[in-house]
Amino acid sequence: MDRIASWWDSFELWITGLPFVPQVALVLLVMVPVCRILAWLLDRGLVTVFVLLKRDVSKVEEP
Repeated sequence: MDRIASWWDSFELWITGLPFVPQVALVLLVMVPVCRILAWLLDRGLVTVFVLLKRDVSKVEEP
């Protein structure tokens, strides 16, 4: 565990040592795909839960 903490500290220092524009570019290049994947996974999980609870909107008939 100490090895991971040491690696993370080194990585964090490297990021903070970069100028502002490369920092923003690097964060966007990493965070946008990570957030998109996380949102997709949450969506799929909620759809599964709703189907299991029989609350699927696509199966509801309109009057």
